[in-house]
Amino acid sequence: MRGLAFCPAHITGFFKAEVEQSSPEMMGSLGAGFSIKDGVTTSVNVRYSDENNFEIHTTGYETDNVDVSEFVIKEFQKLVSKKIHCNVQHDISVPIGYGLGCSGAVALSLAFALDQALGTNLSKEEIGKIAHTAEVSCKTGLGDVIASFYGGFEIRTKAGAPGIGRLHKIDSDSKVIIVCFSPMSTKKFLDENLAMINGLGGKMVNKLIQTNDYNEFQDMSVEFAKYVKVMTPRMDSVISELNKLGVKCGVALFGETIFSLIPKEKESQILEILKKYENNVIIQSEIDNVGARLQ
Repeated sequence: MRGLAFCPAHITGFFKAEVEQSSPEMMGSLGAGFSIKDGVTTSVNVRYSDENNFEIHTTGYETDNVDVSEFVIKEFQKLVSKKIHCNVQHDISVPIGYGLGCSGAVALSLAFALDQALGTNLSKEEIGKIAHTAEVSCKTGLGDVIASFYGGFEIRTKAGAPGIGRLHKIDSDSKVIIVCFSPMSTKKFLDENLAMINGLGGKMVNKLIQTNDYNEFQDMSVEFAKYVKVMTPRMDSVISELNKLGVKCGVALFGETIFSLIPKEKESQILEILKKYENNVIIQSEIDNVGARLQ
């Protein structure tokens, strides 16, 4: 029994965490961001076994933390009457820990693939709830699952899992350039800075709903990053150089990562600037307007 699914990576530019809820399904975040055409492809092979067990492998960018995958597998093992062995392969095409929503993409692509392999015939929203609950429970993120579930450039207006939370999509087929310098721990940052984050994030959501302007979104993202003190001198330098070129930027939360929704005619100039900086990963992509899906 096999399953194959893809989930786009997702970048959040600013957010407000909502974690004082009765269940993980209701928790999440308000905020704004976008999904890209790079992400996580997950294949699953399942066979009946004497006991429930699993293997998890990764290719591309590798990770030692498989908590989210384990959570999703165990939730699906509860849904079938027989014991199963799951062999999971995650192909991860974006760096992990840099604010690109990898854990959400891992959880959601795995949930879609397992539903296909096991024939559990869950609704898309039920699949999304399992992935969202996994990410919230493992403290790896709050809003990436619902955002990458639907894809596109979104404003999340109600916290929660797919089917509970709500978002407003803004049409965009922008090219995206991302430069990643070093990772940050989402869990550590949320634990230490939640009150500071929420003060500004909620106001920004309300403002962006009025304008639907992705340039303003990028400005807000930089303001948010400075406010919550994640801006490094290197990030500041990149943003200043690109601003002089007339190019807007934002900051991916949480990582030492800069993104720009770019005008095509400036793509080569932007790349020339970014290539001057050492020890980075540059990603050239486009907005994914489809969201998580079977392959």
